Order: sequence, then structure tokens, then C-alpha cells
Amino acid sequence: MGFFSFWVRRSTFSPPAFASHLLLLLLLLVCCQANAANDYCDMFTGRWVLDASYPLYEAAACPFIEHEFSCQKNGRPDLAYTNYRWQPRDCNLTRFNGLKFLERFRGKSIMFVGDSLSRNQWQSLTCMLHSAVPSAKYNITRQGDVSSFTFTDYGVKVMLNRNVYLVDTVRGKVGRVLKLDSIEGGKIWRQIDMLIFNTWHWWNRRGPSQPWDYIQVGGKLVKDMDRMVAFDKALATWGRWVDDNIDPVKSMVFFQGISPSHYNGSLWNEPSAKTCIRQMAPVAGSIYPGGLPPAVAVLRAALRKIKKPVTLLDVTNLSLLRKDGHPSMYGLGGPTGMDCSHWCLAGVPDTWNEILYNFIL
Repeated sequence: MGFFSFWVRRSTFSPPAFASHLLLLLLLLVCCQANAANDYCDMFTGRWVLDASYPLYEAAACPFIEHEFSCQKNGRPDLAYTNYRWQPRDCNLTRFNGLKFLERFRGKSIMFVGDSLSRNQWQSLTCMLHSAVPSAKYNITRQGDVSSFTFTDYGVKVMLNRNVYLVDTVRGKVGRVLKLDSIEGGKIWRQIDMLIFNTWHWWNRRGPSQPWDYIQVGGKLVKDMDRMVAFDKALATWGRWVDDNIDPVKSMVFFQGISPSHYNGSLWNEPSAKTCIRQMAPVAGSIYPGGLPPAVAVLRAALRKIKKPVTLLDVTNLSLLRKDGHPSMYGLGGPTGMDCSHWCLAGVPDTWNEILYNFIL
């Protein structure tokens, strides 16, 4: 029996008194709903604003940024891209506090699982934490596909597991096989206190950069298939792993979302731009003219099928607005390369981690 039904049956008021009490109850319900709405913060709808108090750390003071993300060291002359802060439309983000983060995860483990975009976010978080406690001892180790950054004074491990498809890729008699319904690699994810998963950028790889020869699904081998369908099947396998292995009392699970690229200026109303080079400001406003990549809809549908709690770091739209945040010619390839997929550090992934921080407060 609902509260309202119970209240009506138990009431012995006269009609005028009943009407006044009913009105009061309705007002209370409206106020409660309004307060609930005010407590909710959509952290992913907003705009980028210049803020002189950003970046959250100086790239030069973070000695372990990898070459491909170290845009300033690689000669990028403009720095305005480091001074933008993400401003949600209806609320404010709590500024990242590295010391509080470390205390929150004292003695615990954090693992990013995915491709080089996961490495981008992993390096961002380690820089953000290191800048908060620059004198704290740390060590960096690598064993197989797992890199670990440990703040020894706090017992906090921030790890990266390179796993570009989440599902398994194995060598067999026929060659390299991408197994869409197998996830044996998930054994190392168990008992981790916070997991941040990511996969997408490798799903359209073809030719020499494609790291498999066949796809296996349902016991059958195929030479190829629709990559969006393959992506969806892999996410379904990963979702079942989450439901079968995650204890929400012990572990938090996030999905990084789809990090976008900027190789077509027509998508941000600048048809003459063929890449992200010399882009020095975000797209104005809150809406990206080119819309969201189709992979976003596939990901959201897959997450809705998972029974255990998984939080989507829905970074796609806010990152689409940052056409200025990529290494371009100041990344791994230098003047002969053009990287409009990864992100400079300090830069956009710091905001992903700031939003992550707001979720765990």
C-alpha cells in the first residue's frame, strides 16, 4: 500500500480540512521532486570556458608524460588549450583535489583497461595526483600488458591494462583470432577497487594495423564482419563478465565512453580544415555540429543491458567540442605524422578525470 493510499484511509478529517491537508501533501511532493532534480547534476552538458586557474598541473612538472602526449615539450607554441575548464550547464564541478583522491583510495587499486585512449587518461590521472603530492614517493613498473604507478606513501596503485578489444585475441592454427565471445583476459580485473574500461578506436582497423586474421563468434570463424556488429557483440560479452564477476559493494565500474577524433573540419563547420592542426579554440557553445559518432548509440544500448551498476563517463560530446586539444604535429609522429585522435597533456583527459572525481566524492 502506497503512502498516499494509507494516509487517505487513515484520515478522519472533515472535507475542508481534508482538502487543505491534501494540498499540503501535494506541495510537499512537488518540493521533494524539485529538490531531487536540483541534487542531480548532468556533468556532460555544458561548454568550455577560459579559466586562468587551469591547467590543474604544469606539464613540465610531470616527468613521466609519454612523448606522444607531451605537446609542449614537442614544440607546440600555443598554450590556450590548457586553460579551458568544462562548465556544466546546470551545476558546477568540484575542483579535483589530488590529496583527497589519494586518501579516498588509500590502500586500494585503480585500473584503466583499454587502448591508448585509456593510457591517455591513465597518464593524466597520475600527473594530477603527482602534482598534488610532488614529494610523495612513487614507482612505475610494467609486467606484460599491465603498467602500474604506485604511490607508496598511500598504498594507491593506478594501473593500466592494455587490452584494445576487451575480448580475447589469441593465436591459433589459422592465425590470429579475435574471439568476440571470450574474455579470459578479465581474470586480472577481479578484486580491483575501481575499473575504468574503454574500447572503440581499434574496431575499424584494417590492413597492416589490424591485429587479427579471423573473427570467432558462436564457435564459427569468419574472415570479417560488420565492425559495428562486432563491437556490439564484444560489449555484450564484456557486460556478461561484469554481471558475473563484479561485487558492487567492493568495486566501482566505469566506461570511458567514445573519445572522438577530428580529421574533418566540415563536422565543426570549417570545411577548409582537413585535420586538427592549428586549431586553437574549442567549438563554441554546447552542441557539436557534426553530431555524435554511431558507436555512442551502440555503447549506450549495451550498457542498458548490464544488471550491475556501470557508470558511463559520457565524454564524447564535451571532447568533440575540443578540436584544439589534440597533438596534431606535436605528437609521436612529429611533422610527418598527424594525430587528431589522442590528447595533449595537460589537456582534455584531465577533465575526464575531474568528472570521475566528482562521481566518487
